[in-house]
Amino acid sequence: RHPIAFAFLLLSLAVGSASAGKKAGVTMPDTITVANKRLTLNGMGLREATSLKVDVYVAGLYVEKVSSNPQAIVASDTVKQIAMRFVRNVGHGDIVKAWNEGFKGNATVPVAKLEPYVDRLEAWMPNFAEGDTLTFTYVPGNGVSVDVNGKRKGVINDADFARSVFNIWLGPKPPTGALKKGMLGNHGRGDV
Repeated sequence: RHPIAFAFLLLSLAVGSASAGKKAGVTMPDTITVANKRLTLNGMGLREATSLKVDVYVAGLYVEKVSSNPQAIVASDTVKQIAMRFVRNVGHGDIVKAWNEGFKGNATVPVAKLEPYVDRLEAWMPNFAEGDTLTFTYVPGNGVSVDVNGKRKGVINDADFARSVFNIWLGPKPPTGALKKGMLGNHGRGDV
């Protein structure tokens, strides 16, 4: 009897891990290759807005070495990526407001030092529609590339900006605690 129960438990765990790349109807691959590095999906989180818990986007964090330590991920000089898929329309003004709040609450240096880079980032932001993607990819020595729907908007090669942009989701004041926990692999409420 016990071997059957154990086999069932193993099967349940295998099925659970197979769905790790799905959240709120969004599927992301378990691994990707960036700059000849194999990155693993560290976790996925759902950004909800307002007291009505309106779903805004799903974000996946890809890293070279899986970790639940946000400071270690931000500080590591390794290839990493945050991939976002919008699950509702978000206007340019709302996304710019979100960047301003995110940098204000989580920048790793005084925000004034980052203003030219934040201005550039904000200028690249369109109105996002449901299904659109936004990707931040850090490659050591090359900086952070910003892609919208798979098209390169530009690259910001500044180490402080790189740490600060990843810290928006992993720092002390993320958009939501559940989003940060999901990206760190601590699957809580809202997992699908």
